[in-house]
Amino acid sequence: MKWSDLDTNWCPVARTLSLVGDRWTLLILRDCFLGLAKFEELAKSTGATRHIVASRLKRLVEAGVLEKQAYSERPKRFEYVLTVKGRELEPALHTFRDWGKAHIPVRRAAKA
Repeated sequence: MKWSDLDTNWCPVARTLSLVGDRWTLLILRDCFLGLAKFEELAKSTGATRHIVASRLKRLVEAGVLEKQAYSERPKRFEYVLTVKGRELEPALHTFRDWGKAHIPVRRAAKA
């Protein structure tokens, strides 16, 4: 089954995954909740390529999760702000964070 097939699946989990079910989208959402809003900030923080960030932002805007707002006219620049619909994802991201803290601790290299 292709990812694009999930958006019409009967299962709400599958439909949600079709929108936010990849690491780059979740990291962009994480950063939006942390207050980042500009394309360059999101690209730098996530480490994703510009193409990936652009495609994920476009999809999130089209789905009504983020809203694109101009912050500069010359040159034309935009920031991406969570909508009410987008902010409703906050508990899910907190759950991912808390689960990761509890079950996947940060592993640091031993000092020599």
